[in-house]
Amino acid sequence: MAGILDLLGPALGGDTLHSLSRSIGADDQTTQRAMMAALPVILGAMNRNTNDPQGAQSLANALERDHDGSLLDHLSGFLTGGNTAPGVNPKATDGAGILGHILGGQRSQVEQGVAKATGLDSGQVTKLLITLAPLVMAYLGRQKRQRNLDAGGLSDLLRQETTQAGRAAPSDLLGTIGSFLDRDGDGSPLNDVLGGLGGLLGGRR
Repeated sequence: MAGILDLLGPALGGDTLHSLSRSIGADDQTTQRAMMAALPVILGAMNRNTNDPQGAQSLANALERDHDGSLLDHLSGFLTGGNTAPGVNPKATDGAGILGHILGGQRSQVEQGVAKATGLDSGQVTKLLITLAPLVMAYLGRQKRQRNLDAGGLSDLLRQETTQAGRAAPSDLLGTIGSFLDRDGDGSPLNDVLGGLGGLLGGRR
C-alpha cells in the first residue's frame, strides 16, 4: 500500500516546493528537509491522540464530517496559496484549527523543536505545519473512505505511517527535535507529544 510519503513526495517537489519555500521565506532544500521532519511529528501526535478509543473515534468522526480527501485533488492550488476548488470543505484547509486539535497546549513546544532542528524561525515553522496538517487529514480521510476504515483501523494506519515517516526523515533533525522535547531526559514528554515516534527518536540520539 502506498503511504503518505508516496503520495505527497512527488506533489511537494519541483515548482510546488519552490512556491511553498517562497511562501515561508526559506530555500528549497531547507523547506524539503523541514517537511520531512515535520510530517512524522504531525503523524506521531495524531497517533498519540488515537491511543485511546475515544480519541480514535473523535478522529474518525472529524474525517467523516470534514475531510473527504478531495483536497488532494487540488494540491497545487492549495500549496501555492490559491483557491483550492469549489466544493472543498473550508474546515479541510483550516491548518491552524487542525493543529490546535492535534497538539493542543503543546503546539508551541513542538514548533520550537522543529525550528531548532531545521534552522527555520518559529513563524516559518508555523506556516509549514499549517500547510502540512490539512494534507495529513485529507490523506487519512481518503484512506478511511477507500478502505472503509473504522476508528481502530485508523489508529493502526497512523501507527504504520508514523513509523514509516520517522524512518524516512533526516535522523539528525529528528534527533534534535527529540532532545528538545525531552529536555529533562526522562523520555516522558517526548512520548506524550509524539506517541509512537518516542522509541524511534530515542534510538537515534
